[in-house]
Amino acid sequence: APYHTTSNMRGSIVFLLSSTLLGVFTLENGLGRTPQMGWNSWNKFGCGVNETTLRKTMDRFIELNLVKYGYNYVNIDDCWAGYRDDKGFVHPDPKTFPSGMKSLADYAHSKGLKFGLYSDAGVKTCAGRPGSLGFERKDAQTYAAWGVDYLKYDNCFNTGIPERVRYPIMSKELLQSGRKIFFSMCETGRDDPTEWAPQIANSWRTTKDIENDWHSVILNILLNDAGASVAGPGSWNDPDMLEIGNGNLNFDQSKVHFSLWCITKAPLIIGCDLSTITPETLSILTNAEAIAINQDPLGKQAVIVDRRVNRITWKGSLQDGSFALVVVSFSGDLKYYIDFGTLFGDSQANYTIRDIWEHKDIGSFRKGYLTPIIP
Repeated sequence: APYHTTSNMRGSIVFLLSSTLLGVFTLENGLGRTPQMGWNSWNKFGCGVNETTLRKTMDRFIELNLVKYGYNYVNIDDCWAGYRDDKGFVHPDPKTFPSGMKSLADYAHSKGLKFGLYSDAGVKTCAGRPGSLGFERKDAQTYAAWGVDYLKYDNCFNTGIPERVRYPIMSKELLQSGRKIFFSMCETGRDDPTEWAPQIANSWRTTKDIENDWHSVILNILLNDAGASVAGPGSWNDPDMLEIGNGNLNFDQSKVHFSLWCITKAPLIIGCDLSTITPETLSILTNAEAIAINQDPLGKQAVIVDRRVNRITWKGSLQDGSFALVVVSFSGDLKYYIDFGTLFGDSQANYTIRDIWEHKDIGSFRKGYLTPIIP
């Protein structure tokens, strides 16, 4: 296989002061101070979603104690909307959501969860359901009345109107809806969203849809690197949802997938069926040390600092002055020497390294560290 697994480490740099983000004008709705965490229906269920599935998923959230680890949003993706009435208000599909969206939102809130919906900045959603273009105010008011906490906003059937024109309209209407609603733009990176999305959204897609495939995972995280400097508390780059637990990634690939999303401060949105989740998958998604890196208050997205034919290294700063590192190997069973002078600018200090998957300190090192074999 062309891609293999990684060693994932967090190193404390004893002499380094905490970094600070450069000032960037961002959306101020008080939400998303750390990357959002939750679950979304699309990767596993697509248009096969219904209210029974959603209620069972919410029940499993509690049974699996996912809230303890920070997961709190339960989001319905496309195919929930049924029609618009003669006054222009959207209604759920009566066949799949007969109890309505407010009932589901109330159920989520009763369990201490948050509830999310999907719409589209076009005349139709990607699956052909009613879109929000031209109905932004009505839809924002409707979502607020239903108790919606999160909106994923897609980019299909947009009639050619530029993204920079369409997306700010919904952002404004959500802000004026009377309810705090997390705004997740799914513009898929078409119009350089890192240049303008931080002003109007809590997160924005930087890539096309992820696929349940190792190559897609790596491609999306590489594309996500370009806009790292504008991400931070309240505004996050989004390389799309997690494919862990959907069958095509092996255990080591899944650990790499989660490690990369955590270190790059990507949203952690589970995309598998929680009713059949394996202990192995759950152990990855609930790695508290990896999640702590993702949720670190500094909010500094890790970037690629060393890119070679056979490996790539990501490095990110943390609030306590330490760093997180992920090294991904692409060439089989090899060891790699991590040169501290190259990575941190000083090879004379002592560096304490911790393996967050083994949950143990490896030791204190000077000048560099030779990794174990990366299979």
